[in-house]
Amino acid sequence: MIQKILAMYTSKQSRVSLNIESYINIYELLQAPTATHEENRSFGLAHAQWKEKPWIQLGFWIQEHLHHLAIPRLSTTVNSYLYGVTLTLAILAFILGLFSGWGLLSYNGHEPVNVIYFMAMIIFFPLLTMTLTLISMLRANNVQSLLVHISPAFWMEKLLSFLPRHIQVDMHEIKINPLLMNWMMIKRSQIIALCFSFGLLLALLSMVVTKDIAFAWSTTLHISAETFHDFLYTLSFAWRDIFPAAVPSIELIEQSQYFRLGDKLSETMITNASKLGEWWKFLVMATFFYAIVLRFCLFLLASFGFNAALKKSFLSLDGVPKLLREMNEPMITTQSPNDEAVFIPSKDQYGEIVHRLAKRYDMIQGWSLSKEALGVIADSFGIASATFCEVGGTNSFAEDEAIVARSKGNILLVVKGWEPPTDDFADYLIDLTKIADKVIILPTGTAEEHYKIASSSVDVWDRKLSVINEEKVWLKR
Repeated sequence: MIQKILAMYTSKQSRVSLNIESYINIYELLQAPTATHEENRSFGLAHAQWKEKPWIQLGFWIQEHLHHLAIPRLSTTVNSYLYGVTLTLAILAFILGLFSGWGLLSYNGHEPVNVIYFMAMIIFFPLLTMTLTLISMLRANNVQSLLVHISPAFWMEKLLSFLPRHIQVDMHEIKINPLLMNWMMIKRSQIIALCFSFGLLLALLSMVVTKDIAFAWSTTLHISAETFHDFLYTLSFAWRDIFPAAVPSIELIEQSQYFRLGDKLSETMITNASKLGEWWKFLVMATFFYAIVLRFCLFLLASFGFNAALKKSFLSLDGVPKLLREMNEPMITTQSPNDEAVFIPSKDQYGEIVHRLAKRYDMIQGWSLSKEALGVIADSFGIASATFCEVGGTNSFAEDEAIVARSKGNILLVVKGWEPPTDDFADYLIDLTKIADKVIILPTGTAEEHYKIASSSVDVWDRKLSVINEEKVWLKR
């Protein structure tokens, strides 16, 4: 049973996801309010379990009101364009990485391929860009952050100028939170960088498989083979214990050191030419770890930051604080004692009068009032019940009879105070008194009037109850 409840909880929460689409949807919905204060409060009561996680509550509210937006929705159109731009940049980055790798690994059969160049592209360049990305994450709150704006994703903004004119206008009016835009660019930049790295890895693997490449290392710096080996051993910390063969040995480093003195290779390199290709193992692992694994970790961090910025942007969007207040705060704050206080009437008033309501009733019924409306009214008066029922109105006689049959204890019967009582109501009330111990009639006003009712309207109900004259029936004044 517990597993079933948890599964239902998880599946319900998974149906609500916050993204750019939902951000634009709620922006549009708040421009022309689609729900009254009463409806929002009713929705909040129905989703009170998410009160501490307002972004989830807002997600359900968006789903509830999506039908008010025109089809196709602006959010869908904008998201499809952003997706198309990002996909295009990702494909271009992959192709650029592929050709860059082929260029760095080009081998003419006479001179070896210098691994220093490829190491710079797969280790040092990713580390440099990831450091800049981490700094840009720390400065994402800054609207004019240079580190954010030099990223490839920044140019998505420029590409948006090619969108149809009406889309451009709408997007300009939306005014997406700069914090959210910065994190979106940071996240999508990591996607583009990952695609570039996959292009480099594919280029390396394809060249290793299709060509017999002789790798070497050469630099004008005075670096000994022992020093270079220690350096590579340090770089291989992530895989040297798992794949020791992917760490160049001191012998391989000594044999593959290349000095550009004339057009001829050293006799040592020619003698050990078959061993020079062993560098590919180190290059593959270095590409995989530094250019892909670390970048993917940064992508996850960017995704976390983007989601946090999205939640913050949702809650700071114009109209959202007011909407959350309408959903989660009672329309009227009314405190009641545990028991009804009896009011002593004058000679011309109905004898059974209640001055204050109790905090809880066995059942709350509403004459021509929906369960949702009853929930809001009960919340406004500070009262509660385990059962809410709609009676009268569109209910059939059989449905009302069924509700009467299960009515017991103290019943609060809520009525529209501005409407005079009908004979149907009187018949139902008489049937209800035969089962219930006590029935309290609560005349209310409209939601716009915060359910306050004029005394003159209550007087109409007073006279009707005097005619019915049932000792179990009490009137709330």
